[in-house]
Amino acid sequence: MKTLTIDIRRAGMEDAEAIASVHDRAWRGAYAGIIPHKALNAMIGRRGPVWWSNAIKRSATVLVMEIGGEIAGYATLGRNRARELQQDGEIYELYLAPEYQGIGLGRRLFNAAREMLVSHGFDGLVVWALEENDGARSFYERAGGRDFAEGVEVFDSKALRKIAYVWN
Repeated sequence: MKTLTIDIRRAGMEDAEAIASVHDRAWRGAYAGIIPHKALNAMIGRRGPVWWSNAIKRSATVLVMEIGGEIAGYATLGRNRARELQQDGEIYELYLAPEYQGIGLGRRLFNAAREMLVSHGFDGLVVWALEENDGARSFYERAGGRDFAEGVEVFDSKALRKIAYVWN
C-alpha cells in the first residue's frame, strides 16, 4: 500500500505553474455562471505562471497544499485590506483543485492559513466570499465564520454582492 503525504508549505518559484493550473480549474468551477464569462476568462488569463512567480517573488504569503508531490490547492493571505473591519488578518484566496474538494482538505488548508496569520501577529481574520458562491459561503459558515459585513465587486458592469466572514 502506498502512503500519500499531505504537506502545507510556503510556495516556491517552482510552484508557479501548478498554482496557475489550480487557480484556473478552481475559479472556473467556483465562478462559472456567477461572474460573467468574458470577465472570468480575462481574470484567469491574467493569473498565469508569470503572475504567480511575481507574487511569490514579491514575498506575498502564498501557501500550497501538496499531496503526493502534486499541488492540490493554495491560499494567499496577509494584512486585512478593509480598514473598516477590526480584524488584522485576511485570507485573500483559498482554493483547491476540483478533484480535491469536499473531503476535508480545504479545512486543513484554512487552518494552516489561520495559524500562519496568528504566527505573524495578526489578531482576528476576515475572508470575503461572493454572495452567490454557495459552496464558499457554507464552507466559511461551517468553519465558524460570522457573516459580518457586505460589499460589492463589479465584473463587466455586473455588480455582485460579497460577504465578509470574520473570526475574532
